[in-house]
Amino acid sequence: MTSPATHPDAVEQLKRVRQARQYEEKLVTTDILNNLLEVAQWTGSSRNTQPWHFVVIHDKAQLKAISEIRTPINWVADAPLAIGIVLKGGSTISEAYDEGRVTERLLIAARFLGLGGGVAWFGDEGQQAQGQELLGVPDGMLARSVVVLGYPKQFKDHRPNPAQSGRHPLNQIVSYGTFGKSR
Repeated sequence: MTSPATHPDAVEQLKRVRQARQYEEKLVTTDILNNLLEVAQWTGSSRNTQPWHFVVIHDKAQLKAISEIRTPINWVADAPLAIGIVLKGGSTISEAYDEGRVTERLLIAARFLGLGGGVAWFGDEGQQAQGQELLGVPDGMLARSVVVLGYPKQFKDHRPNPAQSGRHPLNQIVSYGTFGKSR
């Protein structure tokens, strides 16, 4: 049986997981990378299919090439590390769900390990094909994104048109029993 988290600010730490797009020029150690890969390995998946393979990317030229797939992910070029999530290509629906699960787990683990992380989605099918070629993905398998990791300079979105920050109040996004019913 699992006991509740004893760390007093676990919920606060989870609430602080944010997309980081600017990183210090500091390498992520092998120990931390291995911890992140173990978290990915142990992430739950639909029917325990574990439909993934992870491609670790350190090479600056490869990171730059990924950043050039589409303008909104140009920040990848300056990152120290990315992990490509390659899916087996068996079930599009369940694998998309599992891809989201492992992505979020990596971002949470990165935060707990003192890193920041961000997701760089390749884009449409043509752009995904470019990303897959850069990652050496075999035919029949699929890669749509990389999880970018490093020591964040900041969590503020530095792009010209950043998304609005903050969250909707719980009373606007939570119902009880049926949609639209308050307590």
